[in-house]
Amino acid sequence: MSPRHSAPSSIDGAELRRRRRILKKLNAAYPRVACTLDHVNPFQLLIATILSAQCTDKRVNEVTPGLFKRFKTPDDFLRAGIPEIENAIRSTGFYHNKAKNIHALCKRLKEDFHGEVPRTIDELVSLPGVGRKTANVVLGNAFGIVEGIVVDTHVGRISRKLGLSEAADPEKIERDLVSFVPKKEWVDFSHRLITHGRNVCRARAPLCDKCPLAKECPSAGE
Repeated sequence: MSPRHSAPSSIDGAELRRRRRILKKLNAAYPRVACTLDHVNPFQLLIATILSAQCTDKRVNEVTPGLFKRFKTPDDFLRAGIPEIENAIRSTGFYHNKAKNIHALCKRLKEDFHGEVPRTIDELVSLPGVGRKTANVVLGNAFGIVEGIVVDTHVGRISRKLGLSEAADPEKIERDLVSFVPKKEWVDFSHRLITHGRNVCRARAPLCDKCPLAKECPSAGE
């Protein structure tokens, strides 16, 4: 089920205008954005997104060329078994749990979805190791299906710094964001915040003097 898309009554006119200015400035600063996880099909993106948990996209992209050359389908992962998968993804961290989830996910894909990645959020989140964030990544970037906004560490952190949400829970942050971000921008909006978080609004050393959003940010200069 998609989050509701309507401006909450608690946002007054001035605040709504500030948020719209943020959207406009983000669009201008990052006009061309895309998923940074390398993939050529929905299955690869699903696996790569699972591997990205507690791991940088750069590291995942270093691992997946060899991984996908070796394991092209769910059957390939199932034949390999969990120990072999662990060895292949070890450098992404938390590899015991990730390998276990990937193996179980591939089993479900084969048994329940004819080996194909499903195209609904309810079906995706029913898979082992797949939460709402991963489901939104796959739907939006592999299938062009807009169900919600991806809330990763960057999106959550910057949303709080910009005063767009006070929540810590990703699903609550997502509800706050979809209340004012136009649905057609949901996929790109998350890419823009992620890019902004990596390049400018860094967690440890934010470049506030170079930030295009500084005038709209209550945390600028902190």
